[in-house]
Amino acid sequence: MTFAVYLPLLLALPLTVTARRIAARGTPGSAAWALTVAAVIAAACSTWSLILLALTMLDDLPPLSALDDHPTLELPEPVPGPIALVAGLLLLAGGARLLTDVRLRLATYRDLRAISEPGERFVVADLATPMAVAVPGTARRPGHLLVTTGILRLLDADERRVLFAHERAHLDRHHHRLVAAAAAAAALNPLLIPVRETVAYLVERWADEDAAADVGDRVLTAKAVARAALATAGTPPLTALGIGGGAAVQRVRALTAPAPAPRRRRLVVPMLVVVVLLAVATVATAEFIALARAWL
Repeated sequence: MTFAVYLPLLLALPLTVTARRIAARGTPGSAAWALTVAAVIAAACSTWSLILLALTMLDDLPPLSALDDHPTLELPEPVPGPIALVAGLLLLAGGARLLTDVRLRLATYRDLRAISEPGERFVVADLATPMAVAVPGTARRPGHLLVTTGILRLLDADERRVLFAHERAHLDRHHHRLVAAAAAAAALNPLLIPVRETVAYLVERWADEDAAADVGDRVLTAKAVARAALATAGTPPLTALGIGGGAAVQRVRALTAPAPAPRRRRLVVPMLVVVVLLAVATVATAEFIALARAWL
């Protein structure tokens, strides 16, 4: 097998390097989708490469192991055994991380849904901690907004409109699916962790822009984001409007500027990465099939 089988393991790096630059320009929605799709394909291709590498360990098992010393057969040499072993261990580690992430995410959703009654679309919890969350729904139970009295006391009437519009945007656009997909990709390929963080930021920017359009006031939206950021400093992330540390500063700056215009050229890198990944994965698969035929 040639170097093609190793390339998908490294082609996540262009996404990692360019993710923040892509997020800083143009509309956040298209960037969030492009980076998520590219990250999922990158993770799938890198996982497939690890599977191909790990499968080469089968030549050390009988009856294939007996063919190594066959006097008349000149069989192609698969990858070195230590590399195949490392690939298998990386697969197990990635699977464990993915399982942990999925379990924690589903448990969190169940806990948040348990606070409300079926059919409720808006729930107020009597808690001093400022928090606002868009709780995803299921096929039988629609999603709802969960806010605390702490955040409601913090914001005035106009700023509450921003809050509700922001969280409704998360529900209506199913942002949790993008975030979950990017997180799954990063679990399988840790090189994609910066992309996961960028997607999480972009969906908040996307909800900010939707809220600004809904209330018709970008300055008011920026003010609500800034006030919530100050109130939730030092508290766990995602406590109010999805704000966390420096990301709030970037979001406020974006809201004080004119509404972003679409810039498709910035999405060239994710699209190119996807094309190259699929091409390389196809070559690696063809090489593995040729190797398997020779051995079998």
